[in-house]
Amino acid sequence: MVYAIVKAGGRQEKVSVGDIVVMNSIEAKAGDTVELPALLLVDGEKVTTDAAKLAKVKVTAEVVRDEKGPKIVILKYKNKTGYRKRQGHRQSLTRVKVTGIK
Repeated sequence: MVYAIVKAGGRQEKVSVGDIVVMNSIEAKAGDTVELPALLLVDGEKVTTDAAKLAKVKVTAEVVRDEKGPKIVILKYKNKTGYRKRQGHRQSLTRVKVTGIK
């Protein structure tokens, strides 16, 4: 089984061909092809970690869609002063499907 560890949106993800990965938002439209930098490649029994060899490895992925993560509610409260602050956040995400490891 061939799989790679790639850097995807500030995190490291283990991917193989056909996997769908949700990562931080990137500047690409649905249907575009993006290339993810490989940090480690496993091809059966052979493990590649050398940076010179990994520079030749291409992990391609197709952008499926943009989406938003779950709502996070941030609430600050101070007792006896009437201070309350409520803030929400939803992270922008991109869903990609890995199409090839070469």
